[in-house]
Amino acid sequence: MTTALILSGGGARAAYQVGVLKAVGEIVEIPRLNPFGVLCGSSAGAINASLLGCESDHFANSVRQLEALWLGLSSRAVHEVGMGAILSSLGRAIYSMMRGGDAMGEAMALLDNAPLRKLLAREVDFNRLQDRLVAGDLDSLVISVLSYRAGKSVSFFSSKRDIGGWDRHRRVGVPTPLALDHLMASAAIPGIYPPVQIGNQYYGDGAIRMSAPLSPALHLGARRLFVIGVSHNPSESGGPEEISTVIDRPPSLAHMASHFLNGPFIDALEEDLESLLRINEIAEQLDEGERKSLGLSVVDVMCIAPSRRFDEIAASHVRSLPASMRFLMKTLGGTRAGGGASLASYLMFESPFISELIDCGYQDAMSQQGEVARFLMPGADSP
Repeated sequence: MTTALILSGGGARAAYQVGVLKAVGEIVEIPRLNPFGVLCGSSAGAINASLLGCESDHFANSVRQLEALWLGLSSRAVHEVGMGAILSSLGRAIYSMMRGGDAMGEAMALLDNAPLRKLLAREVDFNRLQDRLVAGDLDSLVISVLSYRAGKSVSFFSSKRDIGGWDRHRRVGVPTPLALDHLMASAAIPGIYPPVQIGNQYYGDGAIRMSAPLSPALHLGARRLFVIGVSHNPSESGGPEEISTVIDRPPSLAHMASHFLNGPFIDALEEDLESLLRINEIAEQLDEGERKSLGLSVVDVMCIAPSRRFDEIAASHVRSLPASMRFLMKTLGGTRAGGGASLASYLMFESPFISELIDCGYQDAMSQQGEVARFLMPGADSP
């Protein structure tokens, strides 16, 4: 039975996924074996999925390469960070607003992520992907993007099998040879990074309008889903008393922007998981014939989510940002703990923050070592 790995977006938060995968690499009995037949990524999660897919002939090595990539990151390696570049971007944004959102033929974006394109061109070799598919090291790789023209979530995918696409409400699947442009488009957070042109359309961040993040894996035949979230487990959050707490000042721009980002990056995944678990409950009450007539099946799911709040971790590392980024975050109110720093957690690619997220992911996965082993290696004895 095919197992899919679901990697959601979240900018720098996706470093947490690397820690979880590092633990998985130690837990599986055969380090070389890739335990995931289908890899699905959106936004920054697409970066992780793409590197794993292109290097899927040796899982443990691909995870080490992924960890080295993230630990070697900095804001400078992702986007232009000079004060001149930041002020120029702000100027273009203002000019764009004055011209109806189009400045000199360029889409409005707060930051220039040309350094990220150069980095990923070196680190992710899409030329190897077809070989991995043919060799059977991988079944399918999916990179999800947003089509600005159609307003739909588009899941571009390459598979070793002859699988047609799909067309559902606001989401479609398109078989195609995957390339760097698909990856850059998936990681292009609207307003922050510029959209990417593929063919005759412009595409942006894959988490936006992705109402069913689990669906691409199901369309490609997976019936076991290993999901890595990038948000503190909501079951451990406060209840009604938290909502009624009096706040002594209004939210900053960064705090409001963080809720805009949390919607596609976090809420959609959690809501889709909740829906799938409800469907599982219904399917488990039916016999096989009834399930088939209704088109239902039980999907095994395991989800690992952060045990710590990333905005709190980010607030403790704001000083590691370049001066220009600290200026931008302070201007937007993104240095405050308790909400404002949530925006910084998406854009903080400095090693102290990245290292802490990787360690958090590793510890969270290892704390569930037995469950991970049983899920990825059915029939194996628990450690």
